[in-house]
Amino acid sequence: MHKITIAIDGHSSTGKSTVARQLADYIGYLYVDSGAMYRAVTLFALGKQFISETHFDKSSLVKALNDIHLDFKPNAEGKQEMYLNGENVERQIRTLQVSEFVSPIATVSEVRKKLVEQQQLLGRNGGVVMDGRDIGTVVFPKAELKIFMTASVDVRAQRRYEELLQRGDSINFDAVLENVMERDQIDSTRADSPLRIADDAIVLDTSEMDEEDQFHVILQLTKDRIAKRV
Repeated sequence: MHKITIAIDGHSSTGKSTVARQLADYIGYLYVDSGAMYRAVTLFALGKQFISETHFDKSSLVKALNDIHLDFKPNAEGKQEMYLNGENVERQIRTLQVSEFVSPIATVSEVRKKLVEQQQLLGRNGGVVMDGRDIGTVVFPKAELKIFMTASVDVRAQRRYEELLQRGDSINFDAVLENVMERDQIDSTRADSPLRIADDAIVLDTSEMDEEDQFHVILQLTKDRIAKRV
């Protein structure tokens, strides 16, 4: 049976990664969290002090790209986790600090080129569910199923806030809301591969949907698309 490529794009904190992972597990496809790759590069840049609230040394980051090696490895439960230069950084890349700097990092053309090439290699044979900002427009423009997920800013900020609290992070809602709005602005206005809806994407507003609702809607879309390819 032909395995399709499924591209799930959208704004931050719309549930993309959660539903993409669930879908991939359910249908037996490879799941790739492209956002985790950009977060790992951001973590690397922070560690090297290439970026902070007061400066961004893009040239040093670009020169160091060959020193960045990314891998996804399954944990004991089978969930793919992000490894940066051999170290499991899954928890570190999910912090608000990384969230605050990931969008500026993602505007760097050389970073995008490096990661897009890796993403395309991962999905070259189909049978992949990948989520991010430019999967259906740049990484896999010929993907058989493209979904664009969105939700109101307040709903997305609340989801992110609750996620961080559950992790044990000390944070306030206003800081999370500001971060979500800032990321929207940067993602939508960057010169290289801005966040946009592919012409043939199905738009899904998840403002009033829980995780189970999202999964069942996208699973049905997937089944319908696979049936058309058989």
